[in-house]
Amino acid sequence: MKRPYIITLAAILILGVAALVSLSFVQHKQIKRLKLEVETAKAKTADAAAAGMSGQFSVSPYATAADFAKYAMKLREQGLLKVEPQVFEPTSSRPAIQRYPWKTNIVTTVFWIGEKANYRSVWDSNWTNNYGGFDNPDPSARRSYLPIAFIPRQNPFYCALPYNDVTHGQFKPEAPLVIPWFKQSYTGQGQSVCWHRWLAIRKGNRTCYAQWEDCGPFHTDHFQYVFGNERPKPNANHGAGLSVSPAVRDYLGLAPTDVIDWQFVEVRDVPPGPWRSYGENNHFVVARSKTEQRAKEQTESEQTTKKEPEPNATAGEFKEP
Repeated sequence: MKRPYIITLAAILILGVAALVSLSFVQHKQIKRLKLEVETAKAKTADAAAAGMSGQFSVSPYATAADFAKYAMKLREQGLLKVEPQVFEPTSSRPAIQRYPWKTNIVTTVFWIGEKANYRSVWDSNWTNNYGGFDNPDPSARRSYLPIAFIPRQNPFYCALPYNDVTHGQFKPEAPLVIPWFKQSYTGQGQSVCWHRWLAIRKGNRTCYAQWEDCGPFHTDHFQYVFGNERPKPNANHGAGLSVSPAVRDYLGLAPTDVIDWQFVEVRDVPPGPWRSYGENNHFVVARSKTEQRAKEQTESEQTTKKEPEPNATAGEFKEP
């Protein structure tokens, strides 16, 4: 009578062992799958970082430019561009925060508004007239960083970089992805977020500040250099990656072709200097004008209030002030 009991117990033990082995095998497969998923996620993150703001644009997860464009359009549809415009009025300055890296040992040339190839800019078809005239680079025709012939209506401290974020009235597909301040500066489709941006330009122990007003030299599509880690492309100007105005040249004491360092800076990090004094496109001039206008309106309002006569108790009669 004991034998069936023993057989049953043995069967139960065998089934238990089989279940444990099966469970162990399933857990092993799950662990392997989880490890594979983690490794895949890490690889995707590394690829995204390499193609993103780190500047390593030579590695891309997109097989073709068309794939890249489709991805950018998808981001637009998801609302990347649906942000409220932001207006910043500078009130004070402080030492620049190292938010953007320095581009070092960049060959730089001098250009000026009104010369044969620069009577207009990529963002301003009437650049020379809006500036006020020909920005004569001849040192004898300049005084205190300005042309003697007129006072510029725009900032005489200007520069050009080889990238334009807009083409045919639309943002380029890569613009929302590679421009660090795109979301914060977006004001509307096709409204450049690069135009009027501030740069610090360094030569030796002197640093000048200028606004990005045109594109070049030679190229308008080299975002891998402007926002990434690539060097400027070879060109007829010894591989120049920046062009600066006569005012910048004079402040830094540059030769017609020279080597400098530059970096992007926020408006609030631009220190006092001659670059804050002129121009309807100059954030500091605009802010100063608004402050003066508000003060004027407040003064006029106070004067009007003082001049109003006080009524007497008797209707129609007024006290003498």
